[in-house]
Amino acid sequence: MKDIAILLPYKENFTENSAGAASIWVKDYLNKSKLSKRSIVYGNLENNSKPLLKNFQNLKIGNSFVKKNISYTNKLYNEYLKYKFKIIEIHNRPESLLYLIKKKVTAKLIFIYHNNPQDLRSSTSIKERTFIAENTDQIYFVSKWVKNKFFEELPYIHRNNCEILYPAIDPIKKFPKKEKVIIFTGKLNSSKGFDIYGKAVTKILDKFNDWTALAIGNEPREKFNFKHTRFKILDWVTHNKILNYYRKASISIVPSRWQEPFGRTAMESAAFGCATITSKKGGLPETFDNNLFINKINEHELFNIISKLIKDPVNRKKIQKINWKNVKHKLSDHVKKIDNFKEFLLNSNFNFNKGSKLKILHISTFDERSDHRLFNISIANKLSKGFIRNDHDVINFSYRNYLTKNLVAKKNAYINDKVSNVAENYRPDLIVLGHNNILERKTLSSIKRKYSSKIILWYEDALGKRGEGPNWKNNLNLIEGNNDLIDQFFLTTHPDEIKTRIQRKKLNYLPIPVDPNIENLKIYEYKNRYKDLFFALSHGVNFGKLKKGKSDEREAFIDNLMNMYPNIKYNILGISNETPKWNYNFYNELVKCKMSLNLSRGKALKYTSSNRIAALIGNGIFTFIDINTKFNDFFSDNELGFYKNVDDLGNKIEYFLKYPNKINEYAKRGRDKYFRLFNNKLITKKIIEKTF
Repeated sequence: MKDIAILLPYKENFTENSAGAASIWVKDYLNKSKLSKRSIVYGNLENNSKPLLKNFQNLKIGNSFVKKNISYTNKLYNEYLKYKFKIIEIHNRPESLLYLIKKKVTAKLIFIYHNNPQDLRSSTSIKERTFIAENTDQIYFVSKWVKNKFFEELPYIHRNNCEILYPAIDPIKKFPKKEKVIIFTGKLNSSKGFDIYGKAVTKILDKFNDWTALAIGNEPREKFNFKHTRFKILDWVTHNKILNYYRKASISIVPSRWQEPFGRTAMESAAFGCATITSKKGGLPETFDNNLFINKINEHELFNIISKLIKDPVNRKKIQKINWKNVKHKLSDHVKKIDNFKEFLLNSNFNFNKGSKLKILHISTFDERSDHRLFNISIANKLSKGFIRNDHDVINFSYRNYLTKNLVAKKNAYINDKVSNVAENYRPDLIVLGHNNILERKTLSSIKRKYSSKIILWYEDALGKRGEGPNWKNNLNLIEGNNDLIDQFFLTTHPDEIKTRIQRKKLNYLPIPVDPNIENLKIYEYKNRYKDLFFALSHGVNFGKLKKGKSDEREAFIDNLMNMYPNIKYNILGISNETPKWNYNFYNELVKCKMSLNLSRGKALKYTSSNRIAALIGNGIFTFIDINTKFNDFFSDNELGFYKNVDDLGNKIEYFLKYPNKINEYAKRGRDKYFRLFNNKLITKKIIEKTF
């Protein structure tokens, strides 16, 4: 798994012969890092060039018609789209950083400044540096001096995401055997002080016949003609060879005139036991604990310091061993620090209540808008309480509280923003879409990607075509939206009755749950029940009232039953201007009755029922249901009353009225069975098991 991208400057030569500071940084780090196998280094090399590491990917830009660095960074962006990196580490090119920020990549962005920030394009101004500070996950500076240049004239001098992370080196275990060699490495120009080095060591070699001098590097823009038989000037060599030269050298010179961001040559030569002389420019004083500074950068002062070291071998050896023993910036510390931070970023979407228990965001309607008139038949509330009874943490989000005609016209952008913000704050393991599919695709996709959340949807209205239930087609179209992003569906219409493009393995049957705190009546124990049969009809639970001029097939069924069996004492709500009743008013009507009828709209479907079935059976009233619902797969004839048609129902009601003890006995058995099979704790446990 490659989830960390490291982007080198496009001019950086990531090869053994020409590695620059950023290349050495990356090479040394990845050779020690436990995250090496999860990282890809991106750079720009000529064909047939051998990179320093195997996990290198070439972003060859060729002849670009736009800015080369932009073209180069865009290639990295395309790699990000392909691999979905979690971390992108960018070295020394603020322009690349800004490009990725503006592309709104979700990867965490780490930036390393190897040079003066004010000298780098897209980082020169106060505005640019402020933007970088406030939009980058982590910024590292190779020295305190570089950090200070970044914050110069900014409105603050510190930010939590800004730290110093020095270049580092592996200390050598044994003090090396030293030779009488003076060394200079780097660009052979006056900014680096090569001119005064050449003049000073030429005089040193004339005075001390047993010493030699060495310079390694090049600079085609400046030419110096230093000639001495014991002064060798070499072109660039590999980094490892330079370290070997430091092993032998006794004195190292770093007399820079320009403000060195750090000064790797000073750190390395001191760590390899050289008596290292440096100027105080930039970050050079931070490379090691030095006491050999050249205060006035001229050949005369440099000559005097070198002469003193040569003349006093005891002091020279003492300085060398102090430098060797007291390496200030150790590679192991450097690697541990950045590895720890990256591992934190890689695991930043963790659960704070990590374990078998989940954080659940339940997006549904929890009946606040109707003052909890429907508390006793609300599947949303029962499921949330079931999750809680299984020790999960639940936040209920009532989307209808934010739903207005104006918002509908805006595609519910406000609701999507609200849910996105809740998810950002809560980081749920599970999103439960309760009887809705209101979230936009980009919202669902973003939540799944950022927090690895599972998403499920439950739905309680008619979905089966064969049942010819109300609005089944619109209901089906609703739940099919974004179904590839939804992990599981839990439907009160049995999947066998549904024809849909949703994968069959995602479809699950959802029984109407009971809750012991809601279905807490035991009507079979009530005496003086003077009505025989209860039935309740409404024209929509949310509407709450009867709609003028509206009727459905259930009214015809009840009319036929009442006409055919007029001696039965009926308690019918929702017909003949008997207004629907809710919550305790519903219970008050229910407790008057010996038996009840559960009748849903449309043709009977397998295991499919209105949500009142739980309020009936769960409260201990003997209940009749159409045998074509196949509830006899769960319940026997002495737990639930099954009928085939109106006449069969009427006959069975009259039969049971002769045996009131059976009514109560069967009602108790039915209630006990329903709670055993379909209580909300068990149902939500099954939902979690199926989803995870």
